[in-house]
Amino acid sequence: MSGNRRIQWLSDIVQIAPSATFHLDRPFGTRQIITGNPSNVQHILKNQFNNYQKGSRFTKTLSDFLGTGIFNTDGENWKFQRRVASHEFNTKSLRNFVEHIVDTELTNRLIPILNSSSQTNKTLDFQDILQRFTFDNICKIAFGFDPEYLTPSTNRTKFAQAFEDANEISSKRFRLVLPIIWKLKKRFNIGSEKRLREAVKEVHEFARKIIRDKKQELQENSNIQSEDMLSRFLSSGHSEEDFVTDIIISFILAGKDTTSAALTWFFWLLWKNPRVEEEILKEINQSESFDYNEVKEMVYTHAALSESMRLYPPVPMDSKEAVNDDVLPDGTIVEKGTMVTYHVYAMGRMPSLWGEDWAEFRPERWLEKDGMNGKWTFVARDSFTYPVFQAGPRVCLGKEMAFMQMKRIVAGIAGKFKVVPESHLKEHPNFISFLSSQMEGGFPVTIQKRVP
Repeated sequence: MSGNRRIQWLSDIVQIAPSATFHLDRPFGTRQIITGNPSNVQHILKNQFNNYQKGSRFTKTLSDFLGTGIFNTDGENWKFQRRVASHEFNTKSLRNFVEHIVDTELTNRLIPILNSSSQTNKTLDFQDILQRFTFDNICKIAFGFDPEYLTPSTNRTKFAQAFEDANEISSKRFRLVLPIIWKLKKRFNIGSEKRLREAVKEVHEFARKIIRDKKQELQENSNIQSEDMLSRFLSSGHSEEDFVTDIIISFILAGKDTTSAALTWFFWLLWKNPRVEEEILKEINQSESFDYNEVKEMVYTHAALSESMRLYPPVPMDSKEAVNDDVLPDGTIVEKGTMVTYHVYAMGRMPSLWGEDWAEFRPERWLEKDGMNGKWTFVARDSFTYPVFQAGPRVCLGKEMAFMQMKRIVAGIAGKFKVVPESHLKEHPNFISFLSSQMEGGFPVTIQKRVP
């Protein structure tokens, strides 16, 4: 069964299952529970956090690529990395640095490409463009390196291609019914596992060279400003090469595909819903400088992005492994070693959570209007009903940064251009997933310049 069909198939079962939870019998006795019940999600992600971990199956599958980085580890190692990363994410200077990077990339690279395309009526794969754009952004933010993945020629760099391959091949390991298949291919260094080994070697060697160069740069000039995340980690005394390599690669992975996935579906939905597009354009046109406070006040755009990710979450499912026997709030018995999966994609489509109009792209479900001044106020849903950014102790550190980036990108693109999908995408593209979701076959569009 294809990844796309499996996501939808499991979602359909969640919809009709009592308490939105069911057991899935997998080959060779592997135990799995699928749930879309917010009470169960809160139980595994918060209330019984220590009993539900990444687990050995998950960490071993991704260890070649991610090592023991923050997204591929448990226990004390995770707590330490979380504490270190949390300190850096909460600084105003990092926020300012991210704003500068996004604005520079928009002005100097993305906008000129879209402007040129609008003049020639050339078809672009907008998903690919967004993936390249966000990859350049996150590499600059993570370790101050510009891969120039999004250039007028849009040639693939070795590092970027290796990162893409490592990501895709690692994620495909999860789809195999028998993990022994990839383990044997790895042992004999054949097929996809041979390419994975080559890709991981390229990524790690490149990252380590960047780290060594950055260390030397900081040693030679102690007054240099530590703006990117690598410099911040090194300057705060965290200089162990394996640790820094793993955590930086993890952050690149998290920031690269999730943002581009969210924006790909957002621009498709925007084209399908001209009323929403009109409201967003009003909000964009009311802003002058798009500084932090103005972007923060773009509540309708914020709601539209939240609504888009409800329907098309960047990470449609996530799993934890039970350390000990347990019972979920709905009475589901969980045996030690069982994989418990919360189905984010299904939860965004449940009438019991979102109403009978769940299929409608309606940003207003996230908003309340002030009766006095008529202004919108954003009303967040609890993170266990809407676990798009996870929840509990592992809630996404970069959530606010991601929204800030996405709103700046939407303002920069939608304010100047209309993104028009090719005719075959105007009904419904296929939603597929590797480690994060994608639009199957890309997102071919033409770009139309807006008349001032």
